[in-house]
Formats: sequence, structure tokens, C-alpha cells
Amino acid sequence: MTIIDGKQLSITLKQHMKEDVLYYKRIYSRLPKLTVILVGDDAGSQSYVRGKEKASLEIGILNETIALPEIIEEETLLNLINKLNNDETVDGILVQLPLPEHIDKTRVLERIRFDKDVDGFHPVNVAALWQKKSCIVPCTPKGIITLLKSANIQIAGKNAVIMGRSEIVGLPTAKLLLDQDASVTIVHSKTENLKKITSQADILIVAIGRPRYVTGEFIKEGAVVIDVGVNRDPQTNKLCGDCDFESCVTKASYITKVPGGVGPMTICCLLQNTLEAYLNHMEEKYD
Repeated sequence: MTIIDGKQLSITLKQHMKEDVLYYKRIYSRLPKLTVILVGDDAGSQSYVRGKEKASLEIGILNETIALPEIIEEETLLNLINKLNNDETVDGILVQLPLPEHIDKTRVLERIRFDKDVDGFHPVNVAALWQKKSCIVPCTPKGIITLLKSANIQIAGKNAVIMGRSEIVGLPTAKLLLDQDASVTIVHSKTENLKKITSQADILIVAIGRPRYVTGEFIKEGAVVIDVGVNRDPQTNKLCGDCDFESCVTKASYITKVPGGVGPMTICCLLQNTLEAYLNHMEEKYD
């Protein structure tokens, strides 16, 4: 059994990006910039934003966090996004989710200019992904594929099962796996014979948001298991994944841990997307 170390991989990739940022600064005379909008005081969201700030600082990307009160009006938020859309020094815009209930998440995400949408959630990017066109790829799915490739895991021809059908993880991950010639099945809360399906997977992606739900019974002997979940263990209050690591590790050939697996790669891919957006903007400017 091999643990796929997302933390170590992200360190390596960030070092490469740090060198790239220095190189492109000499060419274009400015650094890439990521602006993060944080609405409210959710502790989890604040933690995620701090992680993005720290990672940006490590590789030299400028990072601006705009903290807004939870009671902010939707139009005020949209006007702020308009301002950032028109700011030529801002390459990436990220609105930290979740948003307060009185704000229409879809309307907000659609307002971000698609070429600054470093989360890859804008309809233009979503459509381009499914049409195999150039686009900004959602960070977590991109990180999952990067993890698999880093471990030299064969994807083509393999039976991949994704637990979870969210627009953020499940659906785009399915598309990326299809693009790598895997045969893909998505299972969810209404799926019958769940364990029978998951236990046939060569590659099992778990993204259901239920702490330690998936045990060794779900897993085929020798399968590759990627745990996307980030939860608090109700018994220990420590971070844990959607997989019960102790029972899954006895069946899997490769597996990620929580923390230290998909999470660091999600942030790493956010930085990659920001650098990609920056380069696109610079090439347009100097074309």
C-alpha cells in the first residue's frame, strides 16, 4: 500500500511556480494577483482563506483578501466584482463559498469575468470543459488528476467510480477522468446496491461529505482510493475524510490521507489557475 502524499507534491509544484513567477515578473514587470472575497465570519471559510493567502505568499503571487460583513447586500457584492473585473492588475477573482442565504450564489459566480474565474465555476468555463475546449479547470478535480498522475497510476481503460455528484467535485472529476479514457460511474445517495458498485472500482473517488462513511467493505482489493472529504470526526473532533482510513488502508493499493491529500493540491491548483490567467492576460496585452 502506498500513501499518495498531496502535501509533498504541492510543495514541489509550488517551488516550480515560484521560479516561474520570478521569471514572468522580469518579462512583464508585474506579479500575478489573486483577490479573494470573504463574506461573513464562518470559521471554516476563514481558515481556507488563510491557507490561500499563505500559499500565495510562498510562491510570490500577490494576494488580496476583501472581508465583507454577512449582512452585505447582494448588489453591493456584485458591484465590487464589477470593479475587480475591470481592474487590469487583478488576474484571479475567488468568492469564498458558502455565501449567506440572502445572496444568490449563481448570480455572484456568473458575474465574475470568466477569464478571471480561477475556481472554474463560471458557465463559460463549465461549458468549455465539457466541450474539450481551453478553459480554467476546477481546482479540486484538477488536483485529483494531478495526484493520480504523480503516482503513475494508469487511468485509461480503468473502472473509475465517483461517490458524489456535486458540480464542484463529482461532475467535473467525471469529465476529466473520461478525458483520460477511464470508464466512469457516478453514485450518490439514491444509488441502489452502492457497495456492489464501489467494490468494482479500480479507482474510487470519495466526495460525499460524510465523516469516515466509506469503509473497507466498499473497496475492491488493490483499488486506488482518493478521499476528497474534509470533516470533523464527531468522536475526536479532529479532521478526517469521508473514508475510514484504518479499514480502507488494508484494501487499497494507493490511498490519500486527510489532511495532507487532496486539500493541499486544491490550493496548489488554485495558484496554477491564477498563474494561467495572468499569463493569458499578459499575452493579450502584449500581443
